[in-house]
Amino acid sequence: MKPGAPRPVPRRKVTTTASRWRRTTGMLALVGVIALLLADLSIARSSPGSELLRMAQGFLAPDLFSTDHLWRALANTLAFAWQGTAFGALFGFLMAMVWHWRWVRGVAASIRAVHELFWGLLLLQVTGLSTVTGVLAIGIPYAGIFAKVFGEFLEEADPAPARALPRTSSSLSLFFFARLPLVWQAFKAYGGYRLECAIRASAILGFIGLPTLGFHLETAFREGNYDQGAALLYLFFALIFTLRWWLRPALVPVYLLASLLWAPPLFTGRLDTLVRFVTVDLVPAPLRQGGGVTELGQWLTMLWHQQLWPGLWQTVVMGMGALLLTGLLALLLFPLISPLFGNRTSRTAGHGLLVVLRTTPEFFLAFFFLILLGPSMLPGILALALHTGAIVAHLTGRFTETLRLRADAPTGVDRYAWEVLPRISPNLLAFLLYRWEVLMRETAVLGILGIHTLGFYIDSSVAEFRFDRTLLLILATVLLNLAVDALSRGLRKRLRLKPGLGL
Repeated sequence: MKPGAPRPVPRRKVTTTASRWRRTTGMLALVGVIALLLADLSIARSSPGSELLRMAQGFLAPDLFSTDHLWRALANTLAFAWQGTAFGALFGFLMAMVWHWRWVRGVAASIRAVHELFWGLLLLQVTGLSTVTGVLAIGIPYAGIFAKVFGEFLEEADPAPARALPRTSSSLSLFFFARLPLVWQAFKAYGGYRLECAIRASAILGFIGLPTLGFHLETAFREGNYDQGAALLYLFFALIFTLRWWLRPALVPVYLLASLLWAPPLFTGRLDTLVRFVTVDLVPAPLRQGGGVTELGQWLTMLWHQQLWPGLWQTVVMGMGALLLTGLLALLLFPLISPLFGNRTSRTAGHGLLVVLRTTPEFFLAFFFLILLGPSMLPGILALALHTGAIVAHLTGRFTETLRLRADAPTGVDRYAWEVLPRISPNLLAFLLYRWEVLMRETAVLGILGIHTLGFYIDSSVAEFRFDRTLLLILATVLLNLAVDALSRGLRKRLRLKPGLGL
């Protein structure tokens, strides 16, 4: 450089939103790869092919008439779902009215972080195999979910009508006349979706003994009666697939009244049992036995080494591996329903495949894979990825309907890689981050099937009547889910990603 010449100004590295998307995607992918390398992906069954053949034969020749009390189980499934959804919608709506209060948001986040099966395991100890157990196991977490979604709908509503009302109008008048009418249709649409979720949750409650479809399905598949289990699964699919035809707003009060008459949620237990459960059984053993802080610390240390840390580690490993596989499957599956690829026939077939995968609960899929492959993380990862991947692929495929390509746009692989993929990547990342909390929540509960996540230790502590351990382990799942939710929200806010409310 010549003397006196101006020094060159160093070029500053500009951080763009697109570069943040790439770094975040790369980071999540790297963590997912490490998780899959650490996960137990072994196949314990010596001949999974022969078992798969037997299962296929059962699905080709279902036997609907060999299940005792089938229609009673179907009615119970619907009754728990209707009452649980109504309970959750009512209390969620009340919380949404004061969603600006921080403690309300905290309560909603805490109760929805506990899976329906975990609520069911706790409630069984007090209310037994009753309607109250099924209704509250669904209704309590759904109240938190409804509160979050309803509250976000209200926050996103146009504030102009409220400003137009006189300043002397009360808060209730503002809410019911200026805010609620703007989001009422969205409330109803989300209520229908949540009822579909409640039917799935109600069926799954059969795995802990409640008399729903899941109880008979688990029994049939564990005993190798695949024709009987297939018939139950087909009946479950028919119930979900026909929901749009039999669910009519005018009939909602009729359905709810019928569910109350069929299975009234009456508490038939003893109040002293509830008091003992809360004041004695849930108290840590050292304190219950007269110990002090030292004994409590030793108990917590023992529990951390034996159950808490192994459960948390296995849950995170399995959940992150499933998140990576979910993203890969979504990338592979979304062209099946996208108008930018294939013809009407292929899109119809692809839509049918995605509907089946996203309708089948992860718990059912994991149960089937456990029968085929044996106990390891592989069945859980496959189940979570297939179910969530189908949901994300469906949403991504629907998003591509808004894309407009040039007339001379390439076709085939070039169209996928250079025209479509760069445009859908932000939305795909948003969908994955939004589903992350749900995926981790489901990962924990799969332990009830025998996979060593937190749910495995929760189920074991219930079986041993060590409910103090149960409570601590459930609190660990709550903290894990809240941490994942906070991280996901932080990333979405930083990347300015917004997939849409109620996903």
